[in-house]
Amino acid sequence: MAALMAVPAAAQTNDNPPVSIGDPVASAKLADTPDQDAAGGPIVVTGTRIVRLNNRSAAPIVTTTAAEIAAQGATTIEEVTNRLPQVQVNSEQNFSDSEGRQRIKLRSLGYERTLMLIDGLRIGLPNSVDVGIIPNALVDRIDVLTGGASSVYGSDAVAGVVNFVLKKNFTGIRIDGNYSFFNHNNRSSAVTDAAERAGFNAPTGMTNDGGRADVSIAAGTNLFDGKVNISAFADYRQSSLVRLRDRSNAVCEVITSSRTSPLACSRASYTPAGTIIPQAGPNAGTQYVNNPNGNGTFIPINTGGPGSSANPYDDFAFQRPFHRVNAGGFLTAQLDDHIELYSNVLWYRDKSYNTQLNRNFSYTAFGSDPYQVNCDNPFLSASQGQTLCGANAGVAGRFAPLDVRYRFDSQPLVQDQYINAGYRITAGLRGRVLDNVWSYDVAGMLSRAQLDTIDEPFASPTKINRSLNVVNVNGRPTCRSVIDGSDPSCVPFNAFSPFNNDSALNNYLYGGATGGIAKRIPRLLQFVGTVSGDLGKYGVTSPFAEQGIAIAVGAEYRDEMDRTDYNDVFRQNNSSGDNVRATQNILEGNIEIQAPLVEHQSWTSLLQLNGGYRVSKYNRLDDKFGTWKIEGIWAPVEDITFRASINKSQAAPGVGAAANASNISYNQGFYADPCAPQINASNPNGPRVAPSWSPQQCARTGLATNLYNSATLICPDDRCTVREGGFALRPETAYGKTFGVVLRPRFVPGLTVSVDRWMIDLKDQLEFFNPLDWINGCLSTGNDYYCRGIKRNPDGTLSSSPASTPSAGYVSRGSTNGYKSKSHGWDFQGQYNTGLGSLGSLDMTFNGTLMTLVGSQGAPDITPRDCTGYFDSGCGESMPTWAHQFRTTWMAPGRVASLSLNWRHRSAMPRTVYAPASTGIPALPEADKRDAYPGIKAYDWFDLALTFDINKRMTFRLAANNIFDRDPPIVPDSRSRIGLLRGNTIMGYDLLGRQLVAGVSLRL
Repeated sequence: MAALMAVPAAAQTNDNPPVSIGDPVASAKLADTPDQDAAGGPIVVTGTRIVRLNNRSAAPIVTTTAAEIAAQGATTIEEVTNRLPQVQVNSEQNFSDSEGRQRIKLRSLGYERTLMLIDGLRIGLPNSVDVGIIPNALVDRIDVLTGGASSVYGSDAVAGVVNFVLKKNFTGIRIDGNYSFFNHNNRSSAVTDAAERAGFNAPTGMTNDGGRADVSIAAGTNLFDGKVNISAFADYRQSSLVRLRDRSNAVCEVITSSRTSPLACSRASYTPAGTIIPQAGPNAGTQYVNNPNGNGTFIPINTGGPGSSANPYDDFAFQRPFHRVNAGGFLTAQLDDHIELYSNVLWYRDKSYNTQLNRNFSYTAFGSDPYQVNCDNPFLSASQGQTLCGANAGVAGRFAPLDVRYRFDSQPLVQDQYINAGYRITAGLRGRVLDNVWSYDVAGMLSRAQLDTIDEPFASPTKINRSLNVVNVNGRPTCRSVIDGSDPSCVPFNAFSPFNNDSALNNYLYGGATGGIAKRIPRLLQFVGTVSGDLGKYGVTSPFAEQGIAIAVGAEYRDEMDRTDYNDVFRQNNSSGDNVRATQNILEGNIEIQAPLVEHQSWTSLLQLNGGYRVSKYNRLDDKFGTWKIEGIWAPVEDITFRASINKSQAAPGVGAAANASNISYNQGFYADPCAPQINASNPNGPRVAPSWSPQQCARTGLATNLYNSATLICPDDRCTVREGGFALRPETAYGKTFGVVLRPRFVPGLTVSVDRWMIDLKDQLEFFNPLDWINGCLSTGNDYYCRGIKRNPDGTLSSSPASTPSAGYVSRGSTNGYKSKSHGWDFQGQYNTGLGSLGSLDMTFNGTLMTLVGSQGAPDITPRDCTGYFDSGCGESMPTWAHQFRTTWMAPGRVASLSLNWRHRSAMPRTVYAPASTGIPALPEADKRDAYPGIKAYDWFDLALTFDINKRMTFRLAANNIFDRDPPIVPDSRSRIGLLRGNTIMGYDLLGRQLVAGVSLRL
């Protein structure tokens, strides 16, 4: 809980100095952007529990105001935070690989190390919260404090905190609405050239799509002579589908096979013409498709006309459709001069989905038994029967094993669905007692969410086999199961003719099937009590200071629960799904002190020391642990302030992470064995090529030298097995240090500038490893830290049946403890406000971050890795060396209109294969270099926003984000090398083009 100061509305008028929220730049920004709907009430201060009007922070705080949010016209909170250079960009609400939850990741240190708060109380269970519970129109400001804050807020505030300060205590009715869409020019590129060679159509020219809407209404009133305020709100948000194939740069997933090869589109093994793969005889394993001309022959896949090859991701979402409803209310009641009751309730429900192809699944998705077709099947031509059955072609009672991978493009798409819902209830008492010397705040919070993941329905393998067993009855193809009565509803499957559009067959195969449901229920119960006092009232004051020493003493209790339930359909479809329930509770106590030592002396304007200590006891840990902070502020003159802080922060494994680590499961992954023959991306149907790794490097993964480049290592569909979880976890510790200077030169009125050096050093860091992280690390270094995640079968393969709970034949995936991790850099902030006389006023805001170190050291005998400015295998998406945003706003006289230009910048980012040895990034083969795509160039975007008042009750807004419609960078092989489907790019860039926004606010 941040400090909540009960300051009357008069304290915010021009007759009184503005209340400081800790950081001078943030305070200057807020002072220049008054909210016309502000109604007084408690002022939230981030980073301390001490209640004092002029709190001074030694840690930099970056603030985003309601005016900046409105100017952007954002629909989701993550769109707002993504613009901050302190945040590693993501798009959990929109991209096709996510669950739809919005989370925030500071300093490239992971979601679990960023603590998210609402008015100083936790939003919910760490790493499971959805900040989309907060409507944009309800946010007064967003404070980002980095460098560690565990002594104030407890575990998980390792990288820092993001505190959402909400609008409260308002009266009247306010309606806000925004609508936006993307206005993008699809241009020709190397991706469209690759699509043309693959026979895929690419969009061209201007398009308008991706509509988003956000409508909210809020109402409030004062009762009993203003002693009680009640307010409530409702909000609806929606976005429309934009598919990968709706953008020319993402029309197909592009891959490369060598450093000089052109881009090639990845191809699907499921085709509209129908893929048939014999499983016995001389043609076993050969991928055929039905000739699209319908002449009853098989041809090799990807060699014929349209339908003989397919794009596996053409209907995946670049922007997912979602519908989100938020509602809630606030209550404050002044019970007497010393007791104020406050409470709020937030509720949300979000539904989104990913479109998936309508197809039957390969038999390999269900086990090792191939499908069977009877050799006298009337749908088989003589040629096809010969290919599948050989000498048994046309012979009754004989069957041929095969795989059938058929795309029913004429049928409706199926969906993966995600439903996220939850509520958060807070209530508390606060006030001042004992001649207003002491402030108290006692609050409780209950947060509960339900995250439902609903898989796409499966076409039953039993029904597929029945529909392939067909004979003629009076010249009519009929399922044998209809004849013998075992399945009278069976519909024959003509898998041997292209473009099957039989709706009756599709209905039979799915048979009303529903997707499996995984239901996760995270819950957090939090109680916080704080007493804060100014001891100066008792004479505890430095002889050189005006203010006394202030202290805060608090206690906190948290009860965490994370439960995951699976229904029977999920268990049947995935051959796994044991319900999991984990709990833990935490008891903490803390103390904080602010000690002004010198104030307003001729030789020093300010000298102040701050300190804090917290002790934490987790019931799942044997010992308690302590976290602390020490801060100093020195202003030799009013114009210059030096500040420094050091924090020890600690994060115990979250209840969900610990449960997932111990809950071992297996599945088919998205990686191929790097030591097996590789598909030639430029000639997918031609002979495979040798691995880019050497036999000696492959031996590091446990492979016998004689098996190197053996075809026996090829995993089915090049998807080797993954083991999820299985690593024991222990707490991590971080030391965060900041040193900075704040300049407020009196000879330049209105200017405030800060420069801060920050360093976050972790040990025993909890990190998430994808299979390629283990594989590439092991191949590059041979260190057991990486190689321990690879378990080959005795025959050298990395493929095992997920249903068999294998002891080998997999690569691990999941959370584990590492050795060390570091994130260092510089933050630059600036705020300048100046009047222009009769022309109005000018406001300039700058926020930039220079990263100097972001990396890790896996073990004491491994070279430390510095990923600063690099991305790709070994570093993931990382962060650019430099990023900033610089907003300039002109305000008309009387603030009746404003025009704002925002400049966003990200520096260039090379691929890790080009990193010098001095970075410690594991060396990759020379063959991994891509001459045409060595990295990402520097990017600049410009956003323009116009706001004007129609009258005193109506404000209209227009905005254009990315006004020059810059395409995102092309990053070939991004999915296989980084691990998530990104439409041939990575996050951090405007993915969909120019965005046009219109909005209106009504105050009634």
